[in-house]
Amino acid sequence: MKKLISLVALLGVTTTGAIAAPSYLTRDNSGGYRVTYDYTDKAKTGWYVGARADFNFLNWENKYSLDDGLKGPEDFENDKYSFEPVFGGSAFAGRRFAYFWRAELEAGYMGYFEDKDASSEFSLQIPYVMLNGYYDFVNGIYLGVGVGAAVPITTIDTVYSSGGERKEYGVSPMAGVMLGYSYELDNNLVLDLRYRLSGMTGLDQRINDIEVKYMPGEHWFQNDIDFILDNSLSIGIRYEF
Repeated sequence: MKKLISLVALLGVTTTGAIAAPSYLTRDNSGGYRVTYDYTDKAKTGWYVGARADFNFLNWENKYSLDDGLKGPEDFENDKYSFEPVFGGSAFAGRRFAYFWRAELEAGYMGYFEDKDASSEFSLQIPYVMLNGYYDFVNGIYLGVGVGAAVPITTIDTVYSSGGERKEYGVSPMAGVMLGYSYELDNNLVLDLRYRLSGMTGLDQRINDIEVKYMPGEHWFQNDIDFILDNSLSIGIRYEF
């Protein structure tokens, strides 16, 4: 009887031990354990991709100059634009290195702005490419700087124009500073909130073949944009491999 009780107790302990054994441990032929657990928290490669939606506030000044034959008392006064809101976005890819540092290539579009009056229509749009460097703090906050190039595109159509749209494409050096916050949604997805202050040189647009009724000859019109400043707020998602 005592032997039967001991055998039942031994079987109970063995069964309990088998049930309680972690799923990643299995018996081998020698009676020992081997690890078969497939880790889900694998080391990341450091590479990531993502996208952002931007709310931009653009600042610049249009400085007009005209041929004497086009001058009027109120036509084409200089226009100063401050914190004009436009929607944009960007896509990016980057890599983490030395744990706290990240390098990132970003291609974006600052949005489309249009202004009209009785004598002219003006629009501005700015695609860009930037190389960014970030430093991540342990609390999720990060700081960054970036350099790159923008392609400001202006379109001017006036009542004096003899043709259709008049576009000018520029290539401008661009630089910015960033402050942001990263929040891990899961092992791979990260919510990215960012503020960026950036600036770029503008461009000059000159139209030389303007024809005006009752004013013989060709006339010219020019708009100079010296500097464009942008304040950008963005929300984005990045996927870390």
